[in-house]
Amino acid sequence: MQIKANGIRMNYELTGKKGALVAVLSHSLSSNLLMWNPQMDALNPYFQVLRYDTRGHGGTDAPSGSYTLELLAEDLIGLLDVLGIDRVHFVGLSMGGMIGQCLGLNHPHRFKSLVLCDTASIVPAEAQPLWQERLDKVRKKGMEALSEETMERWFTPAFLRQNPPMVTLIREQILATSVAGYIGCTEAIRRLNYLDRISAIKISTLILVGEDDPGTPVSASEAMHERITGSTLVVLPSARHLSNVEQADLFNAALLKFLGDR
Repeated sequence: MQIKANGIRMNYELTGKKGALVAVLSHSLSSNLLMWNPQMDALNPYFQVLRYDTRGHGGTDAPSGSYTLELLAEDLIGLLDVLGIDRVHFVGLSMGGMIGQCLGLNHPHRFKSLVLCDTASIVPAEAQPLWQERLDKVRKKGMEALSEETMERWFTPAFLRQNPPMVTLIREQILATSVAGYIGCTEAIRRLNYLDRISAIKISTLILVGEDDPGTPVSASEAMHERITGSTLVVLPSARHLSNVEQADLFNAALLKFLGDR
C-alpha cells in the first residue's frame, strides 16, 4: 500500500496478528521490503509486521539529491504517525540498522526494542574512496555495474551456488533500485558517525551479524555491543551480509527469542 508521509509517497505492508505489538522491518541499501520474506512466517503469528520501502527504494518515492540518516529516520516516524502507531519493535539490517541507531538516539520513546543487524556505527575515512567508486560506477553504468559484486558481498559462495529463489529475488531488487535512490541513500550512509554517541541508547538492543560479513564485520557489531549497555550480540555462522536470508532459521530463532523476552 502507499501513503503520504514526511512529504513523500511511501510504500508499506502491514500484516500479522491484529492487535499485537508492531515490529517494523527496515531493509538494506539496494533492496526493498521483500528482503524480509524469510522472516514473515516466523513473525506474523505473534506480531503485526510493518515492512516499508526506504526513500529511494521499491515503491517509495526517490527524490534526487543527497539524503541523510536523520531524514530517513524521520520518514519512518512520519509513516508511524500517519498510521497511528505509537511504540514499536524495530528491526533494521545494514542501512536499516543505521537508521535504527538514529531512531534510538532521537526518538527513544517510540521504540520498545532495537534489533541492529549486519550494520555499523561509523564509516571510517579509509572507506570513503570505495563508496565514491560505487557512486561513480552507478552514475556511469547504472545499477547493473554493481549487481554481481554486491551479491558476492552479501552471500557466501556456497549459498550463491545453491541459488535458492531468494538469491534471484535479491538480485532483481538490486537491479530495480533507482539510481537517484541509490545515490541519495549512499550519501547518507557514507556520513555515518554514531560510534561516540550510541552509548546514549538505553533501549533493549539485540545485535545480529553474519560471521563472514565483509562489509559490516563482526568487529563493527562488537564495537556497538561494547557501547550499548545491556545489549545482546549474536554471531550467525556461515553467513555474509544478508544473514536474515542466508541463515534465516537461526536469524528468526534469535529474533523471536529476543522479542519474546521484551
